[in-house]
Amino acid sequence: MSLLARLFGEKKKTAEIAKNRLSLLIAHERNGGPAQPDFMPALQRELIEVISKYVSVNPDDIKVQLEKQDNYEVLEVNIVLPEAGR
Repeated sequence: MSLLARLFGEKKKTAEIAKNRLSLLIAHERNGGPAQPDFMPALQRELIEVISKYVSVNPDDIKVQLEKQDNYEVLEVNIVLPEAGR
């Protein structure tokens, strides 16, 4: 660990933060937490923001869907990326 990292702490990576948020949301939903607004639109907005930092993508080309299958919940994220060279 570098001296600067020890003094100021390490900055968490965006993907790690998003993964932690998503884990908390899914755990909360599984436990039947109190009725809350649907988190999917907010999750989709955050995904668009993060992906747009790295790739020019149309917001309509990012779809987020949560499905229940038996005892499992499946989070499906479909992203249509632009073709190379565009």
